[in-house]
Amino acid sequence: MFGISHLGWIHTLGSLPAIPAAVYMFARYGRITPRSRAGTVYLISMLAGATTVFFVTHQPVSYAIAVATLFFLLVGYSAGRFSKAGGMAMYIETVFLTVSAFLLMVPTVTETLRRVPDGHPFVTDLKSPLLLGSQASLLVMLIVGLSIQIMYLRRKGKAAIA
Repeated sequence: MFGISHLGWIHTLGSLPAIPAAVYMFARYGRITPRSRAGTVYLISMLAGATTVFFVTHQPVSYAIAVATLFFLLVGYSAGRFSKAGGMAMYIETVFLTVSAFLLMVPTVTETLRRVPDGHPFVTDLKSPLLLGSQASLLVMLIVGLSIQIMYLRRKGKAAIA
């Protein structure tokens, strides 16, 4: 079904819980919160998805996205644990984990459009206007979302000082 191998299904189903976990945290906290139950689900699902990608993909860009995802994920989750980060830890955590969510959604949207509906996908060409528009929309959401998150953190920091 959908031209996905058995290992591909393990990859897909392993990484799938990261999406609702991220949506929940963005809606509830305005960012991905690593020290929460949803944050743990997000971490485990993202690790499962990013590591299994190496066994299911055949495109070099997918390897690069997986490595970048692992980097952003691990730095984001460890930022709060290093005392040298100080007041920047919350910013590093927020930016890096938000970028990891973006890196999750780009291949998710791309592969969904390239496989659904089964047998007659919405997109057959990687240069399709629908696909490029979807990816551009994700980029705009990343830029706007990060801007809002950073402004919120700055405002929150100023309120704590006052």
